Amino acid sequence: MDSTAPVLVFMGPAGTGKSTVAALLAGRLGWDLQEGDDLHPAANVAKMAAGHALNDDDRGPWLDRVAAWIDGQIAAGRPGVITCSALKRRYRDVLRRDDVTFVLLMGDPALVLERLLRRQGHFMPPSLLTSQFEALEIPDADEQAIRVDLDMTPQEQVDAVIARLHLSRGA
Repeated sequence: MDSTAPVLVFMGPAGTGKSTVAALLAGRLGWDLQEGDDLHPAANVAKMAAGHALNDDDRGPWLDRVAAWIDGQIAAGRPGVITCSALKRRYRDVLRRDDVTFVLLMGDPALVLERLLRRQGHFMPPSLLTSQFEALEIPDADEQAIRVDLDMTPQEQVDAVIARLHLSRGA
């Protein structure tokens, strides 16, 4: 990346490994990490935990919080990694900055469902996975985004992101 303060947004449906891969990458590079789920308003968490998909009105305040974190990183000149499903282009438009690259973790929905069924202690129930895949708009060629397939181990995914974006420790 040519930026002095790149920010990567690990995106994709629930269960694709955003948190795992983002944490591994941030740890390896020494970059700041923010779990996007932690920025959800309590009402959003309660709605998803009850098995209801969020609508655009629900997502607005959350996306604003994610964007504020990104802006803080860029203003401080600090590279960072944040997780955010960013399923639709209009959501990514809220987050898009010159220094932001979206990293789409994507694979077979059956594999993602299997992962979700094994996951413990998360508010997102597997029953909402279908709605996430239905809502997903794959980034277009004009968006600053890369796709990383789920058929690799998390370490291999980190290696792929670092290689494709020419990343290094500290930026």
